[in-house]
Amino acid sequence: MTRGGRGTWRPALGAWPEAGGFRFRVWAPAHTRVDVVLVTDETGRRREALAATGDGYFTAAIDDVAAGTRYGFLLDDAGPFPDPASRWQPDGVHDLSATVDPSAFAWSDAGWHGLPLARAVFYELHVGTFTPAGTFAGVLDRLPYLVDLGVTAVELMPVADFPGARNWGYDGVCLFAPARCYGTPADFRRLVDRAHALGLAVILDVVYNHFGPDGAYVFTYSPDYASSRHASPWGPTVNVDGPGSGPPRAFFLENALHWIHEYRLDGVRLDATHAILDDSPRHLVADLTAALRASCPDRQLLIVAEDDRNLAAIVRPPDEGGWGADAVWADDFHHHVRRLAAGDADGYFQDFDGTTPDLADTLRAGWFYRGQHSAYRQAPRGTSPAGIPLERMVVCLQNHDQIGNRAFGDRLHHGIDLALYRALTVVLLTVPETPLLFMGQEWAASTPFQYFTDHRPDLGRLVTEGRRREFARFAAFSDEEAQKKIPDPQAATTYEASRLRWDERDRPPHAGVFALYRALLALRRSHGALGSSHAATAAALDADTLAIVRPAPDGPALVVVARFAGSGVVTLGGQDGMPAGRRWSTILTSEDAPFVEGTASTPPRIVLNDHPVVSFQRPSAVVLQAA
Repeated sequence: MTRGGRGTWRPALGAWPEAGGFRFRVWAPAHTRVDVVLVTDETGRRREALAATGDGYFTAAIDDVAAGTRYGFLLDDAGPFPDPASRWQPDGVHDLSATVDPSAFAWSDAGWHGLPLARAVFYELHVGTFTPAGTFAGVLDRLPYLVDLGVTAVELMPVADFPGARNWGYDGVCLFAPARCYGTPADFRRLVDRAHALGLAVILDVVYNHFGPDGAYVFTYSPDYASSRHASPWGPTVNVDGPGSGPPRAFFLENALHWIHEYRLDGVRLDATHAILDDSPRHLVADLTAALRASCPDRQLLIVAEDDRNLAAIVRPPDEGGWGADAVWADDFHHHVRRLAAGDADGYFQDFDGTTPDLADTLRAGWFYRGQHSAYRQAPRGTSPAGIPLERMVVCLQNHDQIGNRAFGDRLHHGIDLALYRALTVVLLTVPETPLLFMGQEWAASTPFQYFTDHRPDLGRLVTEGRRREFARFAAFSDEEAQKKIPDPQAATTYEASRLRWDERDRPPHAGVFALYRALLALRRSHGALGSSHAATAAALDADTLAIVRPAPDGPALVVVARFAGSGVVTLGGQDGMPAGRRWSTILTSEDAPFVEGTASTPPRIVLNDHPVVSFQRPSAVVLQAA
């Protein structure tokens, strides 16, 4: 049971300390006998029977079991197999599990109670490629850097253990065990504890829509973990609404509670909730948000969904029939920006024109598709987000999907001019929505983020072939020779190419972009106009220029004007929401000398009067204050 004001929860699956030993509990309804095999250097191998409780579960409290003991379950004498709720797989996902005592870690974060969504700036990172070490300890060493940058919440891509030595994490099969290639459970706890000491929240990406294709022993314990009603493109769809779905639902709820309590994480980002196929009266995500909040009444948890359907119900409260999540990834902003800046038109980008009026409409509403017909889906898409605070929409210029799911893993700034990238950055960090950064974008990293795996050869070959077939429908990869140029996910070089190069951050032109991010995040943190999502407006001043007005409750308003193409002159006055009769001052422009280090600066000319006039020489952005 968790203690010290951190909420109340007692494990129900796996192995946990109890009365001088460990209690073991597993669901294995497809079997009549379950034994635990315990292995230590001192005592060798012993076997203990678990008692059936009549509901498919088997359990036993066993004395004289210490933390670090290897164990596995025999299922009707077959095995031993790893524990589906193993806390640690030191020798890989196919080998024995190891017992872990969470209470052995000395936490120092008693005064930390979480981060309000209104203060969130998410920074998504992959543990293996964020630092040269590629470990939890490597991330811990960079936490002061993230504080200095100005982000407030670290969002970790999945760390649940997976086969091989490298993976994005979405092939996880040991959902309770931190990946051994990143470090130990204690290393992960040290990372979270240090983050809290520095004022950073930590949320974890969790995958509850499928299991990875190699090492998912849950199906050995029971075929009822797999749905007989639904299909998934990634692997067996989890059974959360069919016959026998009660224990699988409980498994996923238990997993979320485990991460929140045993690792004191500040929330979860739920991967692809549109692929959690659940026709139950109450969706699994609604159950999960309720369970987490009930177990942590004194903590500010952040529960974020990734969902491409634009469903307002996801973030509406339960008393309004909603799922109760805090926020949802709102991809329409990204898709408009990508079409506007880089011209992408394949796949789902065909649904977006990338015009400045459409981008303004998206920012005002939170997302663009609110029931209109989607040509890509050949069906209506979206619902009305009316009444939902804009801070509940998480927006980005880059994330792991929107980079890594491109054939070469190229980032937005690899294909557009840095002047335009700086202008878009100003928009991202001044909108009323909650911004998310992907590691390295703050210095316009030269490295891609490519798709990488380390599966056994036969499965790896299928992954490589499937990856290349996936892009065959795009004109650029219509012939086999072009497809062969797509990086092989199985090659170690693909993984290494995705690792950030920290030494470039302090060199032009990266240093200038980095300075801009720091300045904008400091402004977002300190200026009253950027602290609330209420009463913000966005408007297209012309075909290439966007204005965002951010009033402050008790202070000067900010007006952001961003030019996305060529030169042009705009006058601020008469537009809806535009402050009038004010004294104006310039806070910054994206062409200020510190932000264009090593490149030619072409600052806009600004005439400040009752109706300021901004003459743009090229794509750029200005932030003005109306006192």
